[in-house]
Amino acid sequence: MTLKLYNTYSRQVEPLVPSNPDGVVRMYCCGPTVYNYAHIGNLRTYIFEDVLRKTIKRAGFPLKHAMNITDVGHLTSDADEGDDKMLAAEKEHKTVMDIARKYEDTFFKHTQALNIDRPDIVCRATEHVQDMIKFVEELERKGYAYFSNGNVYFDTSKFPAYGSLSGQKRDDLKHGARVETDENKRNESDFVLWFTSSKFKNQILQWDTKWGRGYPGWHIECSAMSNKYLGDTFDFHGGGSDLIFPHHENEIAQSEAYTGKKPMVKYWLHNGFITINSEKMSKSLNNFFLVKDVLEHYSPDALRYFLISNHYCSPLDFSDERLEEMTRSLERLGTSIDNVLELLAMPAGAKSDTSAQLLADAKKIEEDFEEAMCDDFNTALASAAMFELARKVNIYKDAVLNKNVPVDSSVVSEVKRIFKTMTDILGILEDRWTGSKGEASNKDYNDLMDLILEVRQECRAQKQYALADAIRDKLAALGITVEDSPQGARWKK
Repeated sequence: MTLKLYNTYSRQVEPLVPSNPDGVVRMYCCGPTVYNYAHIGNLRTYIFEDVLRKTIKRAGFPLKHAMNITDVGHLTSDADEGDDKMLAAEKEHKTVMDIARKYEDTFFKHTQALNIDRPDIVCRATEHVQDMIKFVEELERKGYAYFSNGNVYFDTSKFPAYGSLSGQKRDDLKHGARVETDENKRNESDFVLWFTSSKFKNQILQWDTKWGRGYPGWHIECSAMSNKYLGDTFDFHGGGSDLIFPHHENEIAQSEAYTGKKPMVKYWLHNGFITINSEKMSKSLNNFFLVKDVLEHYSPDALRYFLISNHYCSPLDFSDERLEEMTRSLERLGTSIDNVLELLAMPAGAKSDTSAQLLADAKKIEEDFEEAMCDDFNTALASAAMFELARKVNIYKDAVLNKNVPVDSSVVSEVKRIFKTMTDILGILEDRWTGSKGEASNKDYNDLMDLILEVRQECRAQKQYALADAIRDKLAALGITVEDSPQGARWKK
């Protein structure tokens, strides 16, 4: 079945055809700015991208997925104005890197709890500044960038396609419309590639360059890192719809200018906002809910299921009522999963018309699910198919218990495969398939694992390597893999 998706750039639904001859789907996603805890509006993007990732793999495509960590250069405004968000370090009386690592670690704990697969490549902005400097130097050499009063700007007049993603004309795009006009620009729509001077003097991290001591603009980091890891042209670039302009528009301009106008991205995907009473959720409006706070009241599955409960392009209004509804829906699905497992534990019997009908229904429902997911990731329709399969399972179990229908274990095994494929792609109810029925919450499980890894890290710090290895081996025997990396230890089931 062909995977089709809505491309923001072409404004059409298009079939997925990998852009590179090796058939590997290359995907880049704008990652978190690690200066504070993520709110659930942020997480909608990462959960959508995770569903995209799982669907692509299910469709049989190999995948290479990169995501940045913005730990420098993102201003409080999406235009070239405001203070560096990493100034949170001063408020918490810590270093910038302490703050960045704290919120980066928390981000990945939350994504792990929400069953979001970690990207293949996680690239920090601070570790790629030299790549950004070389990128800007090349743009300057090619005549797309100019130096003016301490800053290096991209000249949008040299890039005729500027505005194509957002569908606006270049003359109408004014980055500084809300503030005093930047007199250093040649054109209103030009944007900063590298700062050595700006309207504020509070930038903490700075680097030496031929232009002077300064720091990168926000947009340049994604272009430099996506090009480094995924090449001149890659398949998917994802993000919230608020990134279409100016961030993604600027990425296209600087990347395609850098590569000689090779298309940067084949498919641009953007998800809708989370709203509160129909108003966009954002930190600037102070109407947001932090992931960590929501997870104190609801399970990670309930939050994830809520965030995929309608089409990713559409706005999604947040409320406690919706999360409670998701909790009840998941329990109904969980009960059907329990029924599948209980049927498999019963003595096997002969085939019957009832089991044959269940198999036929399950196959049809699997087709409906795949068709929904391949049609621009219609998770709402896919979820409806999953509930229909759950209903069929419940009917079958009732027939086994009350109508003396024998259990056809081969049919039930196939139903389990289909059902589990659905929950795996949507990323929910993983624990239910183990038969645990959620006696311990995911949060409790994650907290316990964090504690174990802290103890193991302390053993390593004290050079008690044999004990640290014994902890790792005992976890492995329980089906938990511990991976050591320069960023610390990670675990997965």
